[in-house]
Amino acid sequence: MGPETRLREGREGGRDLNFRDLAEGYLKQAEARRDDARDALANGNYAYALRLSQECVELCVKAALRSVGVEYPKQHEVSELPVELKARFPDWFAAQTQFIRDASVSLFKKRELAFYGGEDTALPPDKVISEEDGRKAVESAERVFSACKKLVTGQSSLGPL
Repeated sequence: MGPETRLREGREGGRDLNFRDLAEGYLKQAEARRDDARDALANGNYAYALRLSQECVELCVKAALRSVGVEYPKQHEVSELPVELKARFPDWFAAQTQFIRDASVSLFKKRELAFYGGEDTALPPDKVISEEDGRKAVESAERVFSACKKLVTGQSSLGPL
């Protein structure tokens, strides 16, 4: 399957969608979350910055997979697939798949804490997620977004990689 693989929208819609359109749509959503994560970090809301960064990375991974025609499982964390399927990506992107996977897994593991805090210790999210956690999350999201944007659109969001 290539990036122009067609999907049928639900029975009622009847319109053709393609993976490229989906990938670009996911990137648009990822960019909004990245921007909001930057704002949350600047405002000292580190748990929220982490949550938004996780969502950004998740959408980026799914955009990258869609851009090469991959149908992924319907779950949040699918970052192992780009590593397993790195031969489908350009060499420059394939070289980043391990970083993307590691960032995605790390953020996914902290996602629940960033949302609910340490419920077993009765600590709210802002007492569990540090400034360093928020900063690293946003930096990871920036790097993943930049690589995925370049993959999908041919443009980098942060300049040369």
